Amino acid sequence: MKPLFSRSRSDGMRPRRLRSRRLHHRRRKLPLTGAKARLRQFRQATMLTVAITSLLLLLFAPWDSGLVNGAEETGISGNTSTGPAGEQESSSVPEESREDGPQHSDPLSQAAEEAARTAEKLWQGFYGSLPKIFVVIGIIFIAWLLVRLFRPLLHRTLRRWDRANAAVALFGIAVWVLATGIALSVLAGDIRAFVGSVGLVGLALSWALQTPIESFTGWLLNSFQGYYRVGDRVAVGEVFGDVYKIDFLTTTVWEIGSPGRPGFVPAEQPTGRLITFPNNEVLTGSVVNLTRDFPFVWDELAVPLANESDLGYGMVVLSGVARELLGEHMVEPSSRYMDILRRANLESGIAAEPEVFLSMTESWTDVVIRYLVHARERRKWKSELTARVAAELKKPEHAQRLLSVYPRRQVQFIDPEGRIVKGGFPDPHS
Repeated sequence: MKPLFSRSRSDGMRPRRLRSRRLHHRRRKLPLTGAKARLRQFRQATMLTVAITSLLLLLFAPWDSGLVNGAEETGISGNTSTGPAGEQESSSVPEESREDGPQHSDPLSQAAEEAARTAEKLWQGFYGSLPKIFVVIGIIFIAWLLVRLFRPLLHRTLRRWDRANAAVALFGIAVWVLATGIALSVLAGDIRAFVGSVGLVGLALSWALQTPIESFTGWLLNSFQGYYRVGDRVAVGEVFGDVYKIDFLTTTVWEIGSPGRPGFVPAEQPTGRLITFPNNEVLTGSVVNLTRDFPFVWDELAVPLANESDLGYGMVVLSGVARELLGEHMVEPSSRYMDILRRANLESGIAAEPEVFLSMTESWTDVVIRYLVHARERRKWKSELTARVAAELKKPEHAQRLLSVYPRRQVQFIDPEGRIVKGGFPDPHS
């Protein structure tokens, strides 16, 4: 007799296949993502190099850039003579030697002379700008002194304002930007050339430093809009945790685990790891704050019961268990929640005690207990409620009315023609 084939079906097969497909899709995307990141880094490095080169030319070669008034006139007067002696010297040189000289000169000597003239021009430009450099140093010192003196005064004046730190930081940034503009205008001399050069440098820097600029903008928005503060429990992009520190460009959080997030702790409790992410996530993604205005969240516990159970009786039993444990703890939070929703003209029908609902699945029915708890105590109350529900379902008076369910696997045997064989394994000797 031909051997029979077996086919098994399990509820976990499909999720495993989906996970494997997603993992394979992510692996195929990795080379493309890496290439895009390298291209972006190369573009930023190129723009930054252009900006630094333009700034160096602006600072150390103002004569060649035409940024210092009278540079060309000074250079011309230094290389040409206008007196009669100069005319005699220029006329004393034979025309034949002037015509034949460049043809017989050594290329190496010409390159050395060009390098020497360039170095001399750079030194003359730097030496001529020394008084202006001292003025620039004085302007920077005055700006530093102003920021140093006014920062504590502003902190004391605005200490009761929630956004005092952001205002003080903006004051310091404004002083430094103003001082830098004045210093560069003094150093350049010609304000029109200075504005053009600063525009080119700013354009290059805006391309090269795009991410830091976006991060600083995100910090400004968060400082004045208050998306999250130190101590809040937030979810920003793929990061979930308690805010530990907020800087101009980055935010650092203590990571919190979650069943749906990879990590060491598959539950909503601290993992002990610090995660730092750029502030531009505020601009590009969504920010979920669990504790800013209302530190309580809704949580649910699904209790599976067989379809043959007395579901109405089960709802009454589990509702009593939840009220006994969480009833008193929900009164004050639910009242606060209703006040917040009422002020915002939103739905205010909030239950003051745990609620129970039914949800159908493929093989059983879930009795869902919905309750309100503190955002930092979800696992604690869910664990306690699970233990009490399990103890309640084990009582003898519920044995015939509330039937628990367990994962099941169905196995079917088919013959080579694809027909289902009933009755288990056939006799191999028949």
